[in-house]
Amino acid sequence: MICRTLALGCLAASPALATTQEDVLSAQLRPGWQMESGTHMAAVELDLAPGWKTYWRSPGDAGIPPSFDWSGSRNVKSVHIHWPAPVVFEANGFQTIGYHEKLLLPVEVEPVDPAQPVRLSVEMELGVCDEICMPASLSLQAELDSPGTADPGIQSALAARAIPAREAGVSRVACTVDPIDDGLRLTARVRLPDPGLAEVVAFETGDPSVWVAEAVSQREGGELVSVTELVAPSGAPFALDRSDVTLTILAGGEAVEVRGCPAP
Repeated sequence: MICRTLALGCLAASPALATTQEDVLSAQLRPGWQMESGTHMAAVELDLAPGWKTYWRSPGDAGIPPSFDWSGSRNVKSVHIHWPAPVVFEANGFQTIGYHEKLLLPVEVEPVDPAQPVRLSVEMELGVCDEICMPASLSLQAELDSPGTADPGIQSALAARAIPAREAGVSRVACTVDPIDDGLRLTARVRLPDPGLAEVVAFETGDPSVWVAEAVSQREGGELVSVTELVAPSGAPFALDRSDVTLTILAGGEAVEVRGCPAP
């Protein structure tokens, strides 16, 4: 839990630097187009100053996960985010996961009534970092007109999503869970082709209150073996829903997503 404390501490930038959100970040909603299914594909577009970065949904020990509030929208039933594959950053002994300088984040919007106009509104909280880190707040709105026009930038971001496990050649996933003093140790063995590049594994659980340690991973024959520790607010071993565990394997700017962590 020390890393979480340090991550929050990095937000206290030196006043002498006098860097503001407006200096390093601009954003908009790109309205996109209506799909054949009746949903609408739009995107949150973030532009950061050179050298600055922001974070993926599971940002690592020293990262700040973004949050989204879509409740101010009109004629919107649900919003699903399609995350492009992130990259791994190493700085000051910490490993974080995110995006540098530009992020186009596709959002698939299901309207209550596809025949009626849709107004998409989001209140977004995120962290942006370079040599310092700061919290950022965004309030964005856009009218999603139908049918709209297919946006090549959004299409490119959709094409950069994580590859599903089966499509990536994953043939076996087996996970063991062992109790530790303050939670669980989770060891995953994933059989998939070796990309010949350094692989980073990010674990996620279905419970956002569970702290997930940076995983230690290595190749053993045809398997990628990755170990992490999970700590719940109780500070004690707990029941883990294996079906809600997601592993994302990052290598060379691409990602493979494995859903579920079954017992051997």
